[in-house]
Amino acid sequence: MPMAEERNARSEAHEVAQWLRRHPRFLEHFPDLAVTLVVPKDGGASASLAGYQLEVLREKNRELTRRLHELSGNAQDNERLAVRTHQLTLALMRAGSAADTLRSMVACLSEDFAGDAVRVTLLAPVDGLDDAPWCQVVPAADARMEVFREAMASGEPLCGRLPPERQALLFGDAADRVASCAVLPVADVGLVAVGSVDSNRFFPGMGTLFLRMMAEALATAMGRSAPR
Repeated sequence: MPMAEERNARSEAHEVAQWLRRHPRFLEHFPDLAVTLVVPKDGGASASLAGYQLEVLREKNRELTRRLHELSGNAQDNERLAVRTHQLTLALMRAGSAADTLRSMVACLSEDFAGDAVRVTLLAPVDGLDDAPWCQVVPAADARMEVFREAMASGEPLCGRLPPERQALLFGDAADRVASCAVLPVADVGLVAVGSVDSNRFFPGMGTLFLRMMAEALATAMGRSAPR
């Protein structure tokens, strides 16, 4: 084909494409074209426009089905978390002392939430916990607590893997087997750290709604137990 004719053909094709973009319902009036037009595929073969559109619709349907299953799975996970958080709150409400409240918190996080290592760092001593291996007292004025000051002020849980010195402070001799953790700042109480051997269990950017609810429930229960 001479170069001039090739340029004209490309120009006409461009005009046709522009016109079709302005009239997307054109094929409704000429259904025979939808059957006879061909669309190139990645492998080099071609298919009718109707077949191509059908495959596109099938792919969209597969994607929607996948997303629906994903949403359903997330809803079920959230429902289970809501039930466990509610049970944790009830356990804290039933505790008769500050020491029993903390014991209930640690037991629930270890058993119901499958925490591989649960540790509590208190800002002040609590009677009845002198022999608790999962508890330590580090006053707020201690320089080691400075790195957690922002979290304590905001109340926002920390998730992921902490720097070695912070992880050692919170988990002690269990720090080496903690691959990821969640740290719950509890107002006027201290920090509750939940460690996991799974590096993907807790990660930065994960949802923290239920973690914050647990921390708030513990803070309220501890406030109820505080001497007046």
